[in-house]
Order: sequence, then structure tokens, then C-alpha cells
Amino acid sequence: MHLDEIDLQLLALIQSDDSISTEGMAQQVGLSKTPCWRRVQKLEQAGFIKRRVALLDAEKLGLGVSVFVQVKTNQHDANWADEFARVVAEFPEVVEFYRMAGEYDYLLRVLVKDIPAYDKFYKRLISATALTDVNSNFAMEQIKWTTQLPLPSLNEKAG
Repeated sequence: MHLDEIDLQLLALIQSDDSISTEGMAQQVGLSKTPCWRRVQKLEQAGFIKRRVALLDAEKLGLGVSVFVQVKTNQHDANWADEFARVVAEFPEVVEFYRMAGEYDYLLRVLVKDIPAYDKFYKRLISATALTDVNSNFAMEQIKWTTQLPLPSLNEKAG
């Protein structure tokens, strides 16, 4: 699917506030309601919009400690990697999970209430799978956090 400027505007609106009505979006991008709704439906069907969710406040929910966990392993076969991904996916504290290039093999972002809660998570993690090294970095302050992707403009796409 080719994205035009209106599609990009709709995506920007949706990712900044999904509660905006179709009528509100239509007014902002210069369309009538039905063509706007059709465009949003096409964007969803094409997979540009993965899903619509509410963003919760971790602090208010008692999850004020963000830990970046770097994991090394000496296991690099596909079966181990699949099993490790399955094990990590079962931990609700893990909110982000990446396979990395570089010194560490995996990076996890973990949200917990406090240091004792992280210690319990850590003990469960290391007992659930074989790891060579686990390095934990505790965030002192969250300076920027967003779910909004930097969308290109048509001018950038042409260049």
C-alpha cells in the first residue's frame, strides 16, 4: 500500500490520541467522514495500525522501577533461542524484549515495584533458563518516553 500525505496525517493523529473520532480526524485532514473511515480501515487491514490500546501510568500502578537487563548466553541454537523467548514471554514484568548484536545477546526492559521485587524476578529468571551473564541497569529518571513513531513526510520520502 502506498501512503500519501493524508494517510500519514491520519496515522499521526491516531498514534497521538486514538480516542479521536472519525469526524474529528476527517476535519483535521480535510476529508468527509466516510472516506476518512475507509482510509483508516485500509491502514488497519494493511497492518500499519497493529492495535489500539490505552497507555497506563506505571508510577500510579506501583511499577516505579524500570530495569534494563542485559543477558549473555553461550547457547546460540534456534531451539534454545525459541525456548528462551517462550520463557521470557511468560514474565509479565518484561515489557520489552530484544535480541541484540554486540556484547550482550538480549536486552529486556523490566518494570517492578521496587528492588526486592526485581530480586524476586531475577531469581525466577536465572532459575528458568541457562544464562552466562546477567547485567542489570536501574533507570534513575525517565527523561523521554513515547509510543509515537517518527513518521516521514512526503517531502522526505521523495528525497
